[in-house]
Amino acid sequence: MPALSVDKFHPGLSVDCVILGFHQNELKALLLKMKKMDKWALPGGFVEKEEDVDKAAVRVLWERTGLKDIFLQQFYLFGDVGREEEGHVEGLVQKGVIDRELAGWLKQRFVTVGYYALVEYSQVEAPQPDYLSESCEWRSLSALPELMLDHGRILEKAHATLKRQLNYQPIGLNLLPRRFTMPELQALYETLLGQKLDRRNFQRKMMGYGILIRTGERRTGGAHKSPWLYEFDEEKYRQSLAGGLNAGW
Repeated sequence: MPALSVDKFHPGLSVDCVILGFHQNELKALLLKMKKMDKWALPGGFVEKEEDVDKAAVRVLWERTGLKDIFLQQFYLFGDVGREEEGHVEGLVQKGVIDRELAGWLKQRFVTVGYYALVEYSQVEAPQPDYLSESCEWRSLSALPELMLDHGRILEKAHATLKRQLNYQPIGLNLLPRRFTMPELQALYETLLGQKLDRRNFQRKMMGYGILIRTGERRTGGAHKSPWLYEFDEEKYRQSLAGGLNAGW
């Protein structure tokens, strides 16, 4: 295992990123399978002493996905005194996941800044594990494995925050391919909300926001009527991110 030089990091401060993608009508999170353990973790890391916290999150996102310039938002500070599980660090040492010299650093109290990122699933071609994990994989939010420490709570908080933001921000630019159908966009909203939406009302509301462009082309090759293909008007989409929407889902 490569040695981790902790001298460059700010003590007691970390970031954890909930990286979400949408695939086959499922919302999925990018998770790390821990070395020599049956538990999984969110992508995260320490903050360098001379590094902005937001830039640390961007760095972690790039290291795991290879992507830059995507939607990334800070959503909560996790600072409970009991975040650390008793015996967690010692277990890492005993299993040979970390060196004994690193144990003292990891046993200190950490507060972590939670971020969520929305990415197009197909763009993450080869997700990369970190020094504590053996693989980095997409896992469905409907069938999550056991997560270490409070990472399950962090993921739940990110998902709840995203659902609330559907009431005043558009969603989809970073989760869907460049061209998509209205049923695909509705499936995304229904998955995020965990509820069915009326097709006509959904289409009328989405078109009323002025953020969609109908391309004049249809999705072909399906068994049913070929639906229209849409794109987001990125300028109006970003204006809506800044100014808000009145969705009321």
